[in-house]
Amino acid sequence: MNQHSFFNALEKQYNSQLPFVVYSRPINSFISCWLQKDAKLHTTESFSERGFVFAPFSLNDKSILLPQEHCEHYTLEIDNLVANQEENDIIADESSKTEHLKLISKGIETIKNSSLEKVVLSRQVIESVGSKNPIDIFKRLFNTYKNAMVYCWYHPKIGLWLGATPELLFKLEGKQLTTISLAGTQPFVENESVSWTHKEYKEQQIVTDYIVNQIEPFTDQVSVSDVETVRAGKLLHLKTRIISRINEVSQLKFIIRALHPTPAVCGFPRQIAKGFILKNENYKREYYTGFLGELNLKQSKTRNTNRRNVENNAYAVVKTQSNFYVNLRCMQLLDKKALIYVGGGITKDSNPEKEWDETVNKTKTIVNVIN
Repeated sequence: MNQHSFFNALEKQYNSQLPFVVYSRPINSFISCWLQKDAKLHTTESFSERGFVFAPFSLNDKSILLPQEHCEHYTLEIDNLVANQEENDIIADESSKTEHLKLISKGIETIKNSSLEKVVLSRQVIESVGSKNPIDIFKRLFNTYKNAMVYCWYHPKIGLWLGATPELLFKLEGKQLTTISLAGTQPFVENESVSWTHKEYKEQQIVTDYIVNQIEPFTDQVSVSDVETVRAGKLLHLKTRIISRINEVSQLKFIIRALHPTPAVCGFPRQIAKGFILKNENYKREYYTGFLGELNLKQSKTRNTNRRNVENNAYAVVKTQSNFYVNLRCMQLLDKKALIYVGGGITKDSNPEKEWDETVNKTKTIVNVIN
C-alpha cells in the first residue's frame, strides 16, 4: 500500500464516521492504521482480548477496544509526510493562569500539611482549529515528533483525540516487562548544558520507587537503570528504565491496575493524589493521562540455531506483545476547537509560577501543529 491509498482509506473511514486509529511508535518509520468495520462500541475490563485499547485516567470509566478481528489493518513505511511548522507563540489567558496558580498553591499547602507527597495538576487550553482535517494534523505530528508515540484516534460514540506522547506506560513482550519513569521538564536549548534541581530529581525518584514497588509482586527479578536526560520535541525530561520478568501466574489486567495511573500523571500516594485531583481540578480528564496502544498482539521473530546453515536451521518464535503509552501531550477535537490537556507534578518544593511556565511549554507541542 502506498501513501496515497493508505491515507485515502483513512479519509474514507473518517468521512463514513467509522472508528479508527492511525499511529506510529517512537523512533519508527512505520505508520499503522486500524479501521473498524462497523460503528459498534467495544470495551474491555479484562484486557484479555487482542486489539488496540484506548483507556481513561480512571479505570472506573470505560476502556475502549478496537478488536483485532473486527478491523482492517494497514502499514506504511515512510520517513516524512509534511514539512515542519514554524513555532507559534501562545497568548496566555490570565484568568486561566490565576485559577491554575490557585490550584497549584492549594496542592503545595496540602502536601505540606498531610501525607500527600506529590500531586499532578493539569488544566485545559482551548484553541480554535476551524475546519482543519485531523488526519492532516496527524501528519504534522508524525513529521515533528519522532521520539514520541503519535496518534489520531476516533470513535463516533466517544470522540476524536490526537497526541504525541513521549511516555511508555509499559511494554510486555512474552514475560519481559519494560517500563520507564519519566518526570521533570525543562525547555530544550541548543548547545546549552542541562542542569536539574533537587525538586526535579526527587519527583523522578518518587515515580521510579513507586513503579518498582508496584511490579515486585508480579516479577521474579527487577533491573533499574541510571537516570538520564532525554529529549521529547522541544522539551527535556529525566528518565529511568525498569526491566523485569513477569512470573507465570500474573495476569495483564492486574499489572495494569498496579501501574496505572503512575505518580508521573497522578501523584503519590496514588489514592490520596487521585482524590485531590477529582475534587479540585475543575474539569474531567476523560482519556487525558489514560493510556493507549496495542493489546496482546502476536509477534513472530525468526531465530537461527546455526549461522552456517541459516535456511535449514531457522525457526519462528511467537510471543504475545502489548505496548501501552500514557496519553500525554494530547488534545480532543470538538466543535472546531482543540481541547488541549497539560499538567505538571507538584511537590512541597514547587514554585507556582515555574509550574505554570511548564504547562505553557508543554502546550506548544500541540499548538505548533494546529496553528
